[in-house]
Amino acid sequence: MKIKKHTYFSLSALLIVGLLSCETPEKKEMKKGLTYPDTRRDATVVDDYFGTQVPDPYRWLENDTSEETGLWVKAQNEVTNGYLAQIPYREKIANRYEELMNYPKLSSPRKVGDYYFFYKNDGLQNQAVIYYKKGMDGEQQVFIDPNKLSKDGTIAIGISGASDDDKYISYIKSEAGSDWSEIHVREVATNKEMTDVIQWVKFSGVNWFNDGFFYSRYPISDEATKYSAANENHQIYYHKIGEPQKNDKLIYADPENPKMYHYMSNTEDDEYSILYKQNGTEGSELRFRKADSEADFKTLIPGYENKSGVVDFIDGKFLVRTNVDAPNYRLVAIDPNNVAKENWTDIIAESDNLLESVSTGGGKMYATYLMSATNRIFEMDYDANNKREIELPAPGSAGGFYGKREATELFYSFTSFTYPSTIFRYDIATGKSEVFYQPELAFDPSAYEAKQVFFKSKDGTDVPMFIVHKKGLKLDGTNPTLIYGYGGFNISLSPSFSTSNIVLLENGGVYAMVNLRGGGEFGEDWHKAGMKMKKQNVFDDFIAGAEFLIKEGYTSKEKLALEGGSNGGLLVGACMAQRPDLYAVALPHVGVMDMLRYHKFTVGYGWTPEYGSSEDSKEMFEYLKGYSPLHTLKEGTEYPATMVFTADHDDRVVPAHSFKFAAELQSKHTGANPVVIRIEEKAGHGAGKPTAKVIEEQADRWAFMFWNMGYKDLYANEKTAE
Repeated sequence: MKIKKHTYFSLSALLIVGLLSCETPEKKEMKKGLTYPDTRRDATVVDDYFGTQVPDPYRWLENDTSEETGLWVKAQNEVTNGYLAQIPYREKIANRYEELMNYPKLSSPRKVGDYYFFYKNDGLQNQAVIYYKKGMDGEQQVFIDPNKLSKDGTIAIGISGASDDDKYISYIKSEAGSDWSEIHVREVATNKEMTDVIQWVKFSGVNWFNDGFFYSRYPISDEATKYSAANENHQIYYHKIGEPQKNDKLIYADPENPKMYHYMSNTEDDEYSILYKQNGTEGSELRFRKADSEADFKTLIPGYENKSGVVDFIDGKFLVRTNVDAPNYRLVAIDPNNVAKENWTDIIAESDNLLESVSTGGGKMYATYLMSATNRIFEMDYDANNKREIELPAPGSAGGFYGKREATELFYSFTSFTYPSTIFRYDIATGKSEVFYQPELAFDPSAYEAKQVFFKSKDGTDVPMFIVHKKGLKLDGTNPTLIYGYGGFNISLSPSFSTSNIVLLENGGVYAMVNLRGGGEFGEDWHKAGMKMKKQNVFDDFIAGAEFLIKEGYTSKEKLALEGGSNGGLLVGACMAQRPDLYAVALPHVGVMDMLRYHKFTVGYGWTPEYGSSEDSKEMFEYLKGYSPLHTLKEGTEYPATMVFTADHDDRVVPAHSFKFAAELQSKHTGANPVVIRIEEKAGHGAGKPTAKVIEEQADRWAFMFWNMGYKDLYANEKTAE
């Protein structure tokens, strides 16, 4: 595979000189012949936080559409591409990864009336194609092929829901990785595209009811700032099929609280509509009303200290999974006529293990637990009787187990570190599973092993970590190792198969994934132990995991890389700032690097329940500044070899975070290690990225890591002299 260069703007030399004059990105000579653009610092930008003056010299980089920022991006990409071009095995990695990726991938089928829908990628297609067929033995036909909608594969399509009569199916279309999307509708039997196009949609489902659907959207935004400006006034509308969007009816808005998120769903029997109000990523309030009513919503569970979700409405009661008085969650029955907490009835009581989800299908409930960060799933009646465990192939992660009440079969997927994602068909009557689709890879997973270990963090807390490597690995401290983590937002990391990680494993490497505090692996208490004023616990856990790998002989600091994305990018930035001596390579992806201003962009305000805000109090400001990656880099420090990853259409964690961090890192870093930034074009936070871009990015990632660990060739076990 040929590696493409990442270029952004084709401006003439005349424009470059005329535009920037004294701010032209001149080059600063570095060791090993690497040069960086001389990024302009604006000393006049200073913010006052409770009497503390904080300079922000790279504020101008927050304007991602300015010509000056565009020139800076172009200059940085030229440096990065020039550096990567010297690595002799960069294209070899790309070719191998392309070979590994080139196998058919299939999703679990979804039944809509008489039809089955599923996603399939033949191997290297940029986007998976959506197929459908009438009956399980019917002829497979293309329903939508996203690859035909753009030349570069940057348009992604996802099925979002079917009408109650199964006549129509809706899908969500997004471009260039942006969170902004459109809702479209097709008629199932004819595959006819309807005239309905719903715009300015972000963070929305499609909740069908009668002859239309409910959806969430924001007001029309300024096109020039749509990828960076703060999003406010998330509203719920109802759209009637065949009508123009301008006729859609506003169902719910809260102009007095413009930062709120709003979602709506219906119970399967369409008896009730459920309104979810969230002030961010932490906690929600649930309201309800009769689905055919226009009365005000009544409170089911008040907000916003807990997380709850309606699973179903059975025998006159809501079944709700909640962590109210249950950090590991429980399932309760709530009478809509008597919703006070003291009247709730436990259906599934809280246990020592996290009740990760509860779903329904075929007249049964399916409770998914997370036990030591791996899934166990139990089928039961709606009263939790007649419980039986679904036998999974191995410790790992499973997803699915949902369908309509009349379903007789369900489909689910299973994966683990050495078990490629496989689709199973589950017969509800017999409780038996059979393989529906199992991929074939150019890789032998039986040659590798995965295990779970526990280590002590700084405060003595036991923290779990999964470790994957070749069988028979020698613990001599010389193995290239990647440690990965997230640690936030109640998100759990469980075992899954990664084609990309094969590049590491088959070259004698070790992959380590840490279940850090801040995640949800052990319930809400584990999550809260890594939130707000306890965020340092997350970094301490990750650092302790790295030290464990070195102590036990898996690797050494000269062969250790750390990686994470989004909140995990913050993790990497904070850890490399606090312990630059511990790692050879740092790979922060789309990270939240400016903890003092993150809440001012797109949906960043929604993260304040998790992080706290620099505007909350002096104490909170000082805590955030104390670990903010942008603000904790020190002058004259030798940092690990670092490649920062971001993208021009990331409207979740705006690229300004990475831009400013990279500029500050290049300014303060000393020594021979390269510190570069890779800025992807027509891509976003990660979702919907075409296969071609994925292959390029992964090849660059592994090439950078191995090269900076001293490997002069791969697939030959040849290393440079230490």
